[in-house]
Amino acid sequence: MDVFDRLKQAAVPEWQSYVDHAFVRQLGQGTLPEAAFRTYLVQDYLFLIQFARAWALAAYKSRTIADIRAAQMGLAAILDETELHVRLCARRGISRAELDAAPEHPATVAYTRFVLDCGAAGDLLDLQVALAPCVIGYAEIGNALAPDGVAALAEHPYRDWIAEYAGEAYQDVAAAARKQLDRLAARSMTEHRFGELAALFSKASQLEADFWQMGLEAAG
Repeated sequence: MDVFDRLKQAAVPEWQSYVDHAFVRQLGQGTLPEAAFRTYLVQDYLFLIQFARAWALAAYKSRTIADIRAAQMGLAAILDETELHVRLCARRGISRAELDAAPEHPATVAYTRFVLDCGAAGDLLDLQVALAPCVIGYAEIGNALAPDGVAALAEHPYRDWIAEYAGEAYQDVAAAARKQLDRLAARSMTEHRFGELAALFSKASQLEADFWQMGLEAAG
């Protein structure tokens, strides 16, 4: 069992509230209200800007070239992800200018600033654990929503979004993040510290669930 699976096992209720949220289920079924998805897309674009800062902070917190390269890869993946959101929003009549002008929802602020605070106050392992529910969790959600592969989604209304996270490129990003967690933990994680990290992971997972809920509530 790798570190990520151990963290999930230590935070089952919070993890399930995130990956099995009604927003995720409705998205997978294609029944998610368009208003909920639009709100989510705009806020996730703003969310990703803050997560790009977190990956830049990961590079600053790094002490080896390998860790800096891992942070660089994470930052590049986040910047690519923002462009996906720009394209998805454009198809729904939302311009980049509107995205950049949108105010952050409290749920967006809560999770992103939690992650940045974990990185500022802690070390690289604290930061990676706080990032993990998003980075690795989205890959698990993508796989769960495309059990028969992306091609089988056919005319699914949210096919592009699911395809992004179920696709090989993003799955590789998540796999690299899992390996980085293991490498960092091998250097500095004691059993006592694992309890502290599990608490961070649990809180981050709950904040992810709150982010989905924000989207649902926007649909009334």
